[in-house]
Amino acid sequence: MTGDYNMAYHKFLVHEKKDSVGVAITDIKKGEFVKGVFLADEGVLNITAADSIPLGHKIALNSIKSGEFIIEYGEKIGRAFKDINQGSWVHTHNLKSIHWVKK
Repeated sequence: MTGDYNMAYHKFLVHEKKDSVGVAITDIKKGEFVKGVFLADEGVLNITAADSIPLGHKIALNSIKSGEFIIEYGEKIGRAFKDINQGSWVHTHNLKSIHWVKK
């Protein structure tokens, strides 16, 4: 493990168990070891941030291959157009919105 190990509180939320991203509820620093909480059952997930992630933006819960759908709220929200590593910032630089993707 690298980075800070301040696990006193969580820094991201995951809406559904099958989601591939969580949402930062505070700014996350690159290299920081952060805790996330699943809203459905309050389960916990720990990840080292591969990038700095601003408040309200998405963090990859697992590695996502180029072409795979990205899931949030249990729904397809878009498709990765390049490989995304666990802990990476998921945004317009690596995600194409579902509105523009053939389902």
